[in-house]
Amino acid sequence: MLENCKTAQERWGGVHQLIDRWLENRRDMLVAFMDIQEACDADPEAVSKACIDRFSESLMDYISEGHFEIYPQLREEAVAFNDHEALAVADKLLERLEPSTQMALEFENDYSTPVRCQHYASRLPAWLERLRKGLTERFALEDQLIARLHAAHSPPPTAEFSPSTTL
Repeated sequence: MLENCKTAQERWGGVHQLIDRWLENRRDMLVAFMDIQEACDADPEAVSKACIDRFSESLMDYISEGHFEIYPQLREEAVAFNDHEALAVADKLLERLEPSTQMALEFENDYSTPVRCQHYASRLPAWLERLRKGLTERFALEDQLIARLHAAHSPPPTAEFSPSTTL
């Protein structure tokens, strides 16, 4: 996607745009999570398959985008900046993301059909609590990954006003 960019600004500005879009997708996934959590709090047995599917699709899309678009772009950026330390950190962080990826895949599998949704309805509150904890940790790791592999190589934003500025 970004391979044809000619300048560093085009290239890494494009990565920034990918990250912005991905973080927006994170927000959308969290809205879907809150919707399913709210429905589950009212009556776990009555949570609709459509509500579960909305969340599950959003979760799978978010995780896939991270694994197949964002993480490779961040690694490529670290390689381009010859940042071997960042690559080592990235490998450790990516390894730590694996449990939450597996958890998301298990959730998707458990609630993949109407029959399975009905069968596992009583487990939904516990699943949502597990996912809440796993996603909270995942977001912290992803934020560290972005900070170490992208923000470290980005030029500082120009500030029009800073606390040290005198009026």
